[in-house]
Amino acid sequence: MLLFLCKRILLLIPILLAVSFIVFGILRLSPIDPAFAYLTQSQIPPTKEALEATRIELGLNLPFFEQYFLWLKNLLNLDFGISYVTKRPVLEDILYYLPTTLNLALLSMLVVTFFGIILGMLGATKKGGWIDKSLSIFAFFGVSIPSFWFGFLLIYLFTLKLGILSPYNDFSLKSYILPVITLSLMSIAINMRLVRVSYLEHQSQRSVLYAYARNLPRQTIQKHILKNSLLPIITSFGMHFGEILGGAVVVEILFGLPGFGRYAVSAIYSHDYPVIQAFMIVMVVIFVFLNLLVDILLAYLNPKIRYENA
Repeated sequence: MLLFLCKRILLLIPILLAVSFIVFGILRLSPIDPAFAYLTQSQIPPTKEALEATRIELGLNLPFFEQYFLWLKNLLNLDFGISYVTKRPVLEDILYYLPTTLNLALLSMLVVTFFGIILGMLGATKKGGWIDKSLSIFAFFGVSIPSFWFGFLLIYLFTLKLGILSPYNDFSLKSYILPVITLSLMSIAINMRLVRVSYLEHQSQRSVLYAYARNLPRQTIQKHILKNSLLPIITSFGMHFGEILGGAVVVEILFGLPGFGRYAVSAIYSHDYPVIQAFMIVMVVIFVFLNLLVDILLAYLNPKIRYENA
């Protein structure tokens, strides 16, 4: 297991370096001059002399690879630069906005995990019945309804009509209810069907039939089936956490949450390059380490995986 873990961690180094180079290079291909964007956000007339002085100040006059390695060195020291808009270190803004996004994503993932497994098992154990058919209809609508439209529907129903919940953030747990429901619906529908298929597949195995023949307790057999069904479920949940982080951008704007995604969208509109670079790097790091966690869980549950990759 230790050898498997070391190989996976070492593999992350070239991946992160390649991603950092791509992120840095793509933004340099933008038609908007970073020096021009900096002067515009600072409300300074972008004269020829001002542009030249700004390029020297920001290091944009250096060769491309020298700029990249200087930026990478600062990045390793958690120095993401200074925001063109707020004039504050980008790291300070990240530490302020990122917790809201992570809270939203983690709460949504807990809801997806709980209801995805429970409803999937319920559909599998009641296969062909009215419960299974009702859950199939729910899954169809869950993957078909756009998140932003579903969010507007929740606001209209629970805020305008019933007056139960506020659509805006007041930093309480209650303010996360509507955003979490909006963000979780599609992932619940998808994972519920995956759990159902995986559960039914393992339910028909010989070991399970022998367990029923030996008259073992039904609850014990169901636990055994669920444990063997976890491998594809864990992989799917890891992927959906990334999708939830990406979908949080729309939900944060819709419900007025001061999250990292909303902060990044405003940076894109204002061409705030240090913030855009930091957003892309932070999201990639989260995705990469999330995949590492999924690999570790899969290797722990199935020793065959770590022996084949050792």
